[in-house]
Amino acid sequence: MTLDLVLITGMSGSGKSVALHALEDAGYYCVDNLPPELLTSFIALQHEQQATRVAIAMDVRSGVSLPIVPQQLEALRRDGGISLRSLFLDATTDALLRRYSETRRRHPLSRQEGRTDAPEQHRVLTQAIELERELLADLRDGADVIDTSLIRPAQLQSYIKSLISAPQSALTLVFESFAFKRGVPLDADYVFDVRMLPNPHYVPALRPLTGRDEPVIEWLREHDDVARMYDDIEQFLTHWLDALARDHRSYVTVAIGCTGGQHRSVFLVEQLARSFGARWGALKRHRELDAI
Repeated sequence: MTLDLVLITGMSGSGKSVALHALEDAGYYCVDNLPPELLTSFIALQHEQQATRVAIAMDVRSGVSLPIVPQQLEALRRDGGISLRSLFLDATTDALLRRYSETRRRHPLSRQEGRTDAPEQHRVLTQAIELERELLADLRDGADVIDTSLIRPAQLQSYIKSLISAPQSALTLVFESFAFKRGVPLDADYVFDVRMLPNPHYVPALRPLTGRDEPVIEWLREHDDVARMYDDIEQFLTHWLDALARDHRSYVTVAIGCTGGQHRSVFLVEQLARSFGARWGALKRHRELDAI
């Protein structure tokens, strides 16, 4: 019996508790802040109990034990009885600062308490966040990254559930549309800028619609530049996907951005997900539309 194991790591304040709750809702037995020294024995116990779905959250609170985690994960991946997915939740420093300001929580690496001057609090918190990035860098490199900077908790729960419910395949592609005016997603492996393409925003009848609506689809298909951009992206990905799969990648996120994240990027994400879904696992996200 194969154990489906999901490891959640990431920055403090990035939404790990939300992700863990989503996994719990999906039927996973969840453990928060498991010390790395107990990981191997804990997994052995789950095997003995014939568990099928387990999710574990680890973060910087594990301190000096963090460096042993990548080696432990590599050993687990070699175990034929375990299907391991490692997810890393990230967010921009500005987003994390805003969340800590709103919740008034103390960062686990912030050693200075009792400060009353806001500039000093900001400086200490910024230093703690950057230190945390350094400590978690190895875990991030070996994981599938989810950028939570601009998404609501409900969106994150939906993203987590879509990832774990995706069919098991050598590689799962995540196509994500976004608006450049709100920033490039941190979780993107590849970013394609399509702002130079004809824009339905300037057609009054199409402005309130999205790239999923038939009038916008038909309008964009009439433009040769749109078809050429689609072909270029498709050819690039087709050329490199087998190599990415051989590199033991679980997920590859392809972000496509336009000005507002409503028309052109949405259209291309929909078309690419449909095309590549015939061979690979393919998921789609629309960061700006999902936030509505």
